[in-house]
Amino acid sequence: MLRRVDLRGRGLSKAQYQAELPRATLDVAAAMLTIEPILQRVKDGSESDLLDLAEKFDGIRPQSIRVPQAALDAALSELDPAVRAALELSAERIRKVHSSQVRHESTVTVVDGGTVREKWIPVDRVGLYVPGGRAVYPSSVLMNVIPAQIAQVQSIAVASPPQKEFGGLPHPTILAACALLGITEVYAIGGAQAIALFAYGMADVAERCDLVTGPGNIYVAAAKRALRGIIAIDSEAGPTEIAILADSSAIAADVAADLISQAEHDVIAAAVLVTDSAELIDEVEVELEKRVAATKHSDRIRTALTGNQSAAVLVSSIAQGLDVVNAYAAEHLEIQTRNSQRDSESIRNAGAVFVGRFSPVSLGDYSAGSNHVLPTGGCACHSSGLSVQTFLRGLHFIEYDEKSFNDIAATVVTLANAEDLPAHGEAMTVRFENSSRLETP
Repeated sequence: MLRRVDLRGRGLSKAQYQAELPRATLDVAAAMLTIEPILQRVKDGSESDLLDLAEKFDGIRPQSIRVPQAALDAALSELDPAVRAALELSAERIRKVHSSQVRHESTVTVVDGGTVREKWIPVDRVGLYVPGGRAVYPSSVLMNVIPAQIAQVQSIAVASPPQKEFGGLPHPTILAACALLGITEVYAIGGAQAIALFAYGMADVAERCDLVTGPGNIYVAAAKRALRGIIAIDSEAGPTEIAILADSSAIAADVAADLISQAEHDVIAAAVLVTDSAELIDEVEVELEKRVAATKHSDRIRTALTGNQSAAVLVSSIAQGLDVVNAYAAEHLEIQTRNSQRDSESIRNAGAVFVGRFSPVSLGDYSAGSNHVLPTGGCACHSSGLSVQTFLRGLHFIEYDEKSFNDIAATVVTLANAEDLPAHGEAMTVRFENSSRLETP
């Protein structure tokens, strides 16, 4: 089911390893052209335009874009008690992990009388996108909202597509998760138009946001790219990915089930096994055939696993395997080796690392306490997953007294002149002209 790539005895560069493990093709640039009229329509339009777009793309015209509080309350009261308990337990663990990410104010005394204080300030307002389509993602509500709340963002809005089955409201489990976390500002809007609404705002509908986070389809990614600069974004989330580094100690059924779990998301999801054991690949193939046929979304999963973005990669050693997975920089990376903890210490590039047999990606998707909004498409080489830090800005407060200013002034003037920016230096020397005014009685 998985295409096979034999890298044994091939010491390749990072770029060469990346070429051997291609990802699903997403033409975000083309999608940007498609959504351009939508963005403009939202920018210039009214709620009627948003309702028209919902009717066109979601097949339902909501009664209003803003979800009434009564609908949020009803969704929570009608939520299956078992699901509510699971959400509450997961939320507790997510809060515990993310609370450790809070940044604290610090002050550095550069010289006597000269300090630089760094203060971490939350953005004023965020728009959190929760996708809807093939699956329902109340877990994404938790993963986006809780870090924003811990960062003390004062204004939080959530958008999720309207559903035909629920009268133009987002899925009730999404609404219940919002209500559970105390979110009262929820919009029944999806796709590029949701990102545009957050970016531009709209009179009598919603205020514009400073930051938009959350995963979505290619049109959401395209809108985030197009509107970046008008708003801040977390990332352009692409198709989900799992890579598993395993040796002969791994259990084939575990590996197969974990590959299937992420292939379940989308026909272009990537599932990659990297191992030094040809026997494990054979055993995993047997398990895949058996398990894919028996699972609910078998057609979707089979398409993902047989796509060019998925592979079983044979390497000479786990050391080479570590080079491969570091080059690939998967969204989710599992380590299932005899020395999984030790091997995990060599990982530099991954969205999140799941160490050992009892730490599958599914645990992180819901209840490990880590965040599941992670960089995809190799972006883990330079980007991190969603965190409290996503919602904070570091602001420097610089304060020098007269003596410390006098001591450094000549240095500043010298550097200003070296850069041919004499007015910068004059902004220093003018203070000597007026130094008497700075004297304290």
